[in-house]
Amino acid sequence: MGFRTGDFPPVDPESFLRKPLLERTKTLALHWVEYGFGTPKMIHTTYVVKLLVLYVVGGTAAATASSGAGPFWDVAHWWNVPIVYEKLVLWTVLLEAVGLAGSWGPIAGKFKPMTGGILFWARPGTIRLRPWRRVPFTNGDTRTVLDVVLYLALLGCLAVAIALPGDSSDLVDPALLVVVMVLLVLCGLRDKTVFLAARGEQYLPALLFFAVLPLTDLIVALKLLIVIVWVGAGVSKLGLHFSHVVAPMVSNSPAMPAKWFKRAQYRDFPRDIRPSTVAGAMAHVGGTFVEVVTPLVLLFSTSRPVTLAAVGLMVLFHLFIISTFPLAVPLEWNLLFAYATVFLFWGHPAWNGYAVSDMSSPWLAAAVAAGLAFFPVLGNLRPDLVSFLPSLRQYAGNWASALWAFAPGAEAKLNSLPHRPTSNQVDQLQAMGYPAPVAEITMQQTIAWRSMHSQGRGLFSLLVDHVPDLDRWTVREAEFGCNSLIGFNFGDGHLHNEDLINAVQSRIGFAPGEWIVVWVESQAIHSGVQHYKVIDAALGVIERGTWRVADAVKAQPWLPDGPIPYQVTWSARQVADGTGSDVRTPA
Repeated sequence: MGFRTGDFPPVDPESFLRKPLLERTKTLALHWVEYGFGTPKMIHTTYVVKLLVLYVVGGTAAATASSGAGPFWDVAHWWNVPIVYEKLVLWTVLLEAVGLAGSWGPIAGKFKPMTGGILFWARPGTIRLRPWRRVPFTNGDTRTVLDVVLYLALLGCLAVAIALPGDSSDLVDPALLVVVMVLLVLCGLRDKTVFLAARGEQYLPALLFFAVLPLTDLIVALKLLIVIVWVGAGVSKLGLHFSHVVAPMVSNSPAMPAKWFKRAQYRDFPRDIRPSTVAGAMAHVGGTFVEVVTPLVLLFSTSRPVTLAAVGLMVLFHLFIISTFPLAVPLEWNLLFAYATVFLFWGHPAWNGYAVSDMSSPWLAAAVAAGLAFFPVLGNLRPDLVSFLPSLRQYAGNWASALWAFAPGAEAKLNSLPHRPTSNQVDQLQAMGYPAPVAEITMQQTIAWRSMHSQGRGLFSLLVDHVPDLDRWTVREAEFGCNSLIGFNFGDGHLHNEDLINAVQSRIGFAPGEWIVVWVESQAIHSGVQHYKVIDAALGVIERGTWRVADAVKAQPWLPDGPIPYQVTWSARQVADGTGSDVRTPA
């Protein structure tokens, strides 16, 4: 991998694109094992520079200068000052809400332009996705002038809360925080994309605590918040999915250039690229165990050496995630969590009066913990009701996800979507100078990446069975495609379910059979199956069913033994034929 040149798959583009889809998928998945996305190091450098300039320097300078705790280079003076942490949280929310933090740039599928966010959410006429149909005054799927005003007001109030001077012994005026919280909720009720992009599920509780709690209760509540985020994310990694995340994530990491180590993540490269015991150990010892046990140690430890060791381990945990450059690139979020670990557990340790037992009331501690755990618990029991992010399934591999299949030439219709500030990603790449075949293969690398995850085997199985002459069709990874339509995605399939498909269809009008979507919900924590849908953009849902996760993880990404078994629980064709909705398993 060079600085300006990537590791493109060693194929002749023209002839490669004439091969069957699953053969192409195999070639690209095997290439991913050793090179990941093959991204030039220049791109990673761009992300690092952005992180340093906008966050490490810009964020800390803004937070310290307006808090009476500067200058920002005098870290010893401000590292454990509450208002600095508070303003860094606000700065992070601002960057996320603008679209300059997570889900930014080429690794997230934003090539030209590299920013989504504000380009979509400050533009009337773009698509918005309301979270709940029963909420009054949220009807429709078109962004209005009111939505734009609310969104810009949110950005303005965040900037004001950061900029207004404060005293290092005090906190931001609670009235400013209340306005920010109200605007974030209003924006979210109108468009869940904005709320999720701002990471409201984590920062909204933090802002609430800053606004209403005295210092000791505040620090303990913030500790409970970060511990529940860690432990919730760790618990969500229990099961069969997570090892299938770690292996391709390590393969994509520029910090791990050794091919032997990348190959060691897989059972028998190139014959069997299911996760190896090495990947399993990294996933469930270096990942799940650390993320569940270490936070609990931090929360209850009264030992200085133990606490310091646990703080160091969690900082390394987040720095490791940053080093892998995951496709949603949540670098700022991970850096804030690394700092929060130091600020909360070393800057305000239990032995200095900030233990859970030091909260003013045990009932308050219980209420905070229960409130913070509500949506993660509900989301893991009923993933259809709660988004992927409030469910705390980030990185878990247990995602609602989808593949899009377009009849020959049909994908180009998306470029006629009104008010959209971007074009299709394959066209963005061509606008940057990539030849059409090279741009197409670059986009097909993302579906190969999806095939390496557990749900990818099921999604490809559905495509093989439901799309005649599939090898001639254009297949796209929905998370990337969604990014180009609404300006954000972070692995959340709820952002590209029927609501988005219907919104696009109402504006463009695909003919029946032109755009087929295979979509699957996350696995409930107590269930062994995932529930899928097959959707025709023109006709709606045409089939529902399930597959066993155990069957999905047994298969190779390119399905050499054919589609995995799945059970049809409802089919529009069966209803039309009068045959009912009998369960069947394809041969």
